[in-house]
Amino acid sequence: MNNQLSQQDINRYTLRFWKWIIGFIAFGVILIFSIGLGLFGSLPSFRDLENPKSNLASEVISDDNVVLGTYYVQNRSNVRYDEISPNVINALVSTEDVRFYNHSGIDFKRTFTIILYNLTGNKQGASTITQQLALNLFSKEGRSSNYLKRVVQKLQELIIAVKLERNYTKEEIITMYLNTVDFGSYNTFGIKSAARTYFSTTPDKLEPQQAAILVGMLKGPSLYNPQRNPERALARRNTVLENMNKASFLSNEETERLKKTPMGLAFNPSDTNEGSAPYFRAVLKKDIQKIFEEGSITKADGTPYDLDRDGLKIYTTINSRMQNYAEQAQRDYLKDLQRQFNVQWRGRNPFNSKEFKELLTQGIKRSDRYHQLIEEGKSEEEIAEDFRKPIKMSIFSWHGDMDTLMRPIDSVKYYKLMLRNALMSMEPQTGYVRAWVGGTSFEHFKYDQVKMGTRQVGSTAKPFTYAVAIGSAGYSPCYTVANEPVTVEGWTPRAYNPIPGYITLKKALAHSQNYVTAYMMKQVGATAVATLAKNMGITSDVPAYPSICLGTFDASVYDMTGAYSVFVNHGIWTEPLYLLRIEDKNGNVIYERKPKVKVVLDEQTAYAMTDMLKGVVLEGTGSRMRSKYGLLNPIGGKTGTTQNNSDGWFMGITPQLVTGVWTGCEDRAIHFASTSQGEGANSALPVFALYMKKVYADNKLNYSKKDFELPKGGSKIILDCGAYTKQESGTTEVDKKLGF
Repeated sequence: MNNQLSQQDINRYTLRFWKWIIGFIAFGVILIFSIGLGLFGSLPSFRDLENPKSNLASEVISDDNVVLGTYYVQNRSNVRYDEISPNVINALVSTEDVRFYNHSGIDFKRTFTIILYNLTGNKQGASTITQQLALNLFSKEGRSSNYLKRVVQKLQELIIAVKLERNYTKEEIITMYLNTVDFGSYNTFGIKSAARTYFSTTPDKLEPQQAAILVGMLKGPSLYNPQRNPERALARRNTVLENMNKASFLSNEETERLKKTPMGLAFNPSDTNEGSAPYFRAVLKKDIQKIFEEGSITKADGTPYDLDRDGLKIYTTINSRMQNYAEQAQRDYLKDLQRQFNVQWRGRNPFNSKEFKELLTQGIKRSDRYHQLIEEGKSEEEIAEDFRKPIKMSIFSWHGDMDTLMRPIDSVKYYKLMLRNALMSMEPQTGYVRAWVGGTSFEHFKYDQVKMGTRQVGSTAKPFTYAVAIGSAGYSPCYTVANEPVTVEGWTPRAYNPIPGYITLKKALAHSQNYVTAYMMKQVGATAVATLAKNMGITSDVPAYPSICLGTFDASVYDMTGAYSVFVNHGIWTEPLYLLRIEDKNGNVIYERKPKVKVVLDEQTAYAMTDMLKGVVLEGTGSRMRSKYGLLNPIGGKTGTTQNNSDGWFMGITPQLVTGVWTGCEDRAIHFASTSQGEGANSALPVFALYMKKVYADNKLNYSKKDFELPKGGSKIILDCGAYTKQESGTTEVDKKLGF
């Protein structure tokens, strides 16, 4: 009886067991089916699988196909399978998923083995590479810490993994995985970014021991970070090398040899300021964001593009070598110019005067530190006290950033006395901007002075008046004028080193004579000059006052460079162009830009102005271009110096390049004490000269040293003033003016 009851108990327990098993399986099937239907959260559609979402950095690409920099939330750039070293793939497969090539997204053998390990307290991960990819691509919040949520998430990963395996090849899956994986610190995502950050190389050049370090980090990016935890990273690297050996990717001898090698880091962390042309990239980003905000360019689903996440390719006209030459020229000369500037303030405190104290107060209130203290609820008295306490800080200098102990108020004074400089160089025929240096240090001074900033242009505005005189009023460049004080509508200009007697318009421009320029303004009128300046691309306000002939209005380097291109380009204004096109991550063109073009001057006038600008370099205020810097080929230009030497300009022209340079301090009240140092010939021209020497020395750039191209049919305006003088005899005053 007991045996019979025992057998009944066994049968009852057996039945109950199988009910539990069948129920568990049924529950699992129903759960998986429910997850597949999206009841626990939507799963990616086939379209989502075809276009997996990930935060891809957008790249800014130069005309010579160099990546100038990136825009990103996550520093991530994709690579193709053939751009990844086999060492990386071998290290990954042998360590993370040794049966990767044999399963269909789920490794059941490994899964059951890992379950047994976990039941015994030896926790291990069971996710295949495909499952990890599913988590990386389609899980917004990442791996959940909640157990129940993690179970659902795990089942979602299984379903997505199977879908991925059905839609992609093994090579595509492993490439997507390596492009999306997080390498932890320094905003490093994807194998391309990791190779650059830790070894200053590209993924295709990674050696086995380097690949082992990066793959080893996947177990814990912070724990096994080779920069922060070198001992753990080294041990983990050796474990990965042993895994590669077990999987027959490395021989015994090679494994032992590599385990003894040092890590060999070439650490190179990146940030959004890193790269070439940071000021240009900042302006470009705002332009592109404005284009996207207008809503005319959207994705296939109607959503707007995200510059920081969508992996766009942004093709620009900037030439990486010319950009480097421009930045080098600035650094090379501004070191010396800053020294000249500092000498005049030695032993003096410029901030004793009321005006300078107001500038200092403005500087404090503009600072990030001031705004942070305001947000913390500090009073003005507390803020003033804070600015007088020495703290550790890094400050900009022309010899490199310096770590120092300084009072914040002293750092404001220091930067107020720091010279700023900007340069833009473009091809007048195409409008292509080849170099853009918006300031001296983007890390410390974010404000772009090429396009965003405007300053008084000084004598660089004089060609506008002469162009009206020659083109509209019919004056000859060889027409002579008494170089004496003149009053125009109640305004009488001052002159710096006037040449006595009668001089030609050509000589007046070459030597930047104010009286003759004002005389010509009186003849042609301020309205005509202001209108021409606006037609030549000056977008800032140019009021129709007589003083604009001497450049009392403000303009940007960008606008002035575009305006001077009219003279070289036979009277045609071509809008300065720096953005060519934008492609999505798949290479489809989503935006393309063409320059605006309009005729502003007739080509005879334009050529006459070009010849007059050559005279500035041959004999006038720009003559040091030849005497000091040895640039003897045809070059024209115009120096500019504003009141109190607050701004120094040089606008340089060659047959294939027009370049504008500006130098000054943040505030116009702070300036050079002497014109000999503050004039454009000393503060701006040398940067242009050093830049052009580097450009001409680069044979790959192929910029010609030939003369400017004549108008069709040759020049009909007499430019040889010796020949013009001989012709004056027996002609009327009107004929003399016209150059007949």
